[in-house]
Amino acid sequence: MHVPDGFINAPVSAVAGVVAAGAVAVSLRGARKELGGASRSAASGGERTAPLAGLVAAFIFAVQMLNFPVGAGTSGHLLGGALAAILVGPYTGVLCISVVLLMQGILFADGGLTALGVNITVMGVVTTVVAYVLFRGLTGILPRTRRSATVSAFIAALVSVPAAACAFTLIYAVGGTTDIPIGKVLTAMVGVHVLIGIGEAVITALTVGAVIAVRPDLVHGARSLAAPLKLRIDGELVDAPVTAPAPAPVAARSTRTVWSVGLVTAFVLAGFVSFYASASPDGLEKVAADKGIDAKAEEHAAADSPLADYGVRDVTDTRLSGGLAGVIGVGATVAVGSGVFWVVRRRRQDEPADARATETV
Repeated sequence: MHVPDGFINAPVSAVAGVVAAGAVAVSLRGARKELGGASRSAASGGERTAPLAGLVAAFIFAVQMLNFPVGAGTSGHLLGGALAAILVGPYTGVLCISVVLLMQGILFADGGLTALGVNITVMGVVTTVVAYVLFRGLTGILPRTRRSATVSAFIAALVSVPAAACAFTLIYAVGGTTDIPIGKVLTAMVGVHVLIGIGEAVITALTVGAVIAVRPDLVHGARSLAAPLKLRIDGELVDAPVTAPAPAPVAARSTRTVWSVGLVTAFVLAGFVSFYASASPDGLEKVAADKGIDAKAEEHAAADSPLADYGVRDVTDTRLSGGLAGVIGVGATVAVGSGVFWVVRRRRQDEPADARATETV
């Protein structure tokens, strides 16, 4: 759903940019609490969130390269807002998606630069807020189990995608550069993005469920779930009785293994699996072409980038070109994302103790 330059007029794009900048500013402040620092209690989760936030951004970048078919001549890809919010928190999640969109726009000419504010607002803020609010609401009324958390993640991700489609339609209704009946745009956008939402929900639920299964303490939205102690009885692993002594706190356990496995997975997805992604236009591109929304689309300002369209210039082998571009993108995203989150976390550590106490009141 990367909005190109020219779909939305300059005044509305500028307003969206201000909204996105405000959301990022608020998220930077909120992320300072989510990421925490050495001075905070390990129970807050900040010690574990900080090193994983950059990885989450890189993983989302990689999975967004994997377009999947959703209908005749139409594909979809992960938006990632729900996944980021559930794994590392809503504020940090907005920053993750913003980093991904910035890398895609500057390096790969994917999503207009003048439309960056629109994209952050639609793909980052709306998806993250809608998904996290719904996820927390569902986990608050469902049994506090891993299955409930996974189901909640599925539903939250599913709803977040058509919500983003509605947000784009609203922005288009105000500042669209073509005169298309808004009812037709809304029907088409929501219709195709409900299907894309199913794919988003599956990816999000599988990822969240996999992390919860091994390290529930690393899932921001499910830290209340404690991994049951396992006992080996007659050669089989079974859950220990609830009266058994609690396992050692997981806060001190290293995230290095999870981080390494996640990064390798992102590299493999972007560098190899992406070659097999659907080449059909995604939901927004298809609707834009069918309805005439793209009549005044403009060439991307970074169209001459050596990595434009997710290929490396002068590398003639398509598979190699796309794979190298994906690997470079993952590396750049994890580097920039980790740098941003490290700075945010350091600022939290450097705050006076009384200022931190005031924030938590």
